[in-house]
Amino acid sequence: LQCMKAPQRDGNPDRQGWEKLPNEVLNCDQCSLAKLRRHVVFGAGNRRARWMLVGEAPGAQEDKEGLPFVGRAGQLLNAMLAALGLKREEVYIANVLKCRPPNNRDPRAEEVAQCEPFLVRQIELINPSIIIGLGRHAVHSLLKTDLALGKLRGTKHDYHGIPLIATYHPAYLLRSPQEKRKAWDDLRLAKSIVEAT
Repeated sequence: LQCMKAPQRDGNPDRQGWEKLPNEVLNCDQCSLAKLRRHVVFGAGNRRARWMLVGEAPGAQEDKEGLPFVGRAGQLLNAMLAALGLKREEVYIANVLKCRPPNNRDPRAEEVAQCEPFLVRQIELINPSIIIGLGRHAVHSLLKTDLALGKLRGTKHDYHGIPLIATYHPAYLLRSPQEKRKAWDDLRLAKSIVEAT
């Protein structure tokens, strides 16, 4: 999918786009996840954000509340942002999938294919200075690769002209706290890129 030219951050956000896109996502029934969801988890945050964070899919708590990253992983993500001097409301957070896969199973290729245009449009509308891909599935979807996350992190990638940093998903860090130092290094790299723009 080719990214269209995004609006400039110093202009007005594309009001029409922001009015239409949530309704398109809410009314989507293109895959089986639509029948199972409690809520669509569209995304949340500052629509003029310089930082955009992309996860893989909503979990149980997100499906219940209709917001991304509100469970334990979300609490860790908030702490990670705070360590960077960022408040959650300053960034924009979205997922590749807008509906929860049952039992938090991995997203399927056909589900990603159906949902991806929504994420692409969100990125176009926000036009962030940097994208943080949180976890293997998000990074693979954004970069169109199947390389191991360990080989993708620690370096700057390009998403249609926007710098992209790959790092571990907060849920993984809760299970593997020894990897938090690497995730912190990734976020510091992202911060240096943003500060240089």
